Amino acid sequence: MKVSKLQLFYLAALSMLGFVATDMYLPAFKAMEVDFATGPEQIALSLTVFLVGMALGQLVWGLASDKFGHRKTLASGLVLFTIASFGLAFSEQVWQLLSLRFIQAIGVCAPAVIWQAMVIKRYPEKTSQQVFATIMPLVALSPALAPQLGVLLADSFGWHSIFIALTLIGLLLVAATLGQPKQPLETKQTSVANDIKTLFKSKTYLGNVAMFATASAAFFAYLTGMPEIMSQLGYSAKDIGLSFIPQTIAFMVGGYLGKVGVKKFGDEKVLKQLLGLFTVASLLVFIASQWQLVSIWPILAPFCLIAVANGALYPIVVNRALSSAKQSPATAAGLQNSMQISVSSLASALVAMMASQAQMVTGVAIIICTIGLWIGYIISNKQLAQQFTTPDNARVVGEE
Repeated sequence: MKVSKLQLFYLAALSMLGFVATDMYLPAFKAMEVDFATGPEQIALSLTVFLVGMALGQLVWGLASDKFGHRKTLASGLVLFTIASFGLAFSEQVWQLLSLRFIQAIGVCAPAVIWQAMVIKRYPEKTSQQVFATIMPLVALSPALAPQLGVLLADSFGWHSIFIALTLIGLLLVAATLGQPKQPLETKQTSVANDIKTLFKSKTYLGNVAMFATASAAFFAYLTGMPEIMSQLGYSAKDIGLSFIPQTIAFMVGGYLGKVGVKKFGDEKVLKQLLGLFTVASLLVFIASQWQLVSIWPILAPFCLIAVANGALYPIVVNRALSSAKQSPATAAGLQNSMQISVSSLASALVAMMASQAQMVTGVAIIICTIGLWIGYIISNKQLAQQFTTPDNARVVGEE
């Protein structure tokens, strides 16, 4: 089954919105500190609050989508995002910034969840794997393009214009969503409670979601710490924006190599190689983070290897997780993304709370995420999981 280029573009735009809303204002952190007359911890907290809002909103939109349909639910979330973005452009107090970022995050959860459910519902598993592998590298453009656009807007019109731009993007996506053809709403054969219970009982689902969540958390720990690390090393806002380009290119390269590798060798073999690459790169980041640096490259270079691993890993584990939940894809996507953002929020909060020691704590957070990645792999891998289960004593005695 073929997917049109126009539909791919629309799905990619939906999938990118959350990352664009996250990344666009990062280079403006220092300017916002001055305008809000506060320290780096409060501005960094706005990113953490955004992630908390995404964690809470994902499951709600997933459940609503399975019940009321994708189109109406998606449009509602985009409207909420657009209104909050407009309010952020005129915020003057820290509490307004934090409150509206939370509401903005709740709204952006709708496209973050529903685009994945749309793919799983509309296309067979092999096609959905290729759609994810095509879109997710494109999503990686946002960490590079969004900060550059943020720098351009902040330098030309002030940081407020960043949120005006997000308002306009929201309006365009609302219009595009309302222009989508109406889909017949299927009658659900199972209850919400049973859907969630089934998902939590599935080791395939939980293990792959754990891998997705912890790999993402490593990225958000880096994302939270990097602006402060670079500021402490004397880099400018423009340099901070440019620093997101290498890892973005690495993510896209990883996505392409992963797509080719899965076709040739299968996803299981590729996944094992990616875990090894992620682990080695994380250790290098940790070692570099414990030394007094004069340049960002000892951290940035190995993190690009993590980005390569993530670019190839995301499509594999997301497709594995959601393909095991065909009956309730939006609920599964919502729960998956909620768990992903919850873990990412914890990693982000750890770095934000210790922003004055961002370099050291970022390395520690990434190592913790690597341990979680391996735990997820063990859970999802039946052969490995059996080795970690408690032996049956009666069976052992009988064998003796």
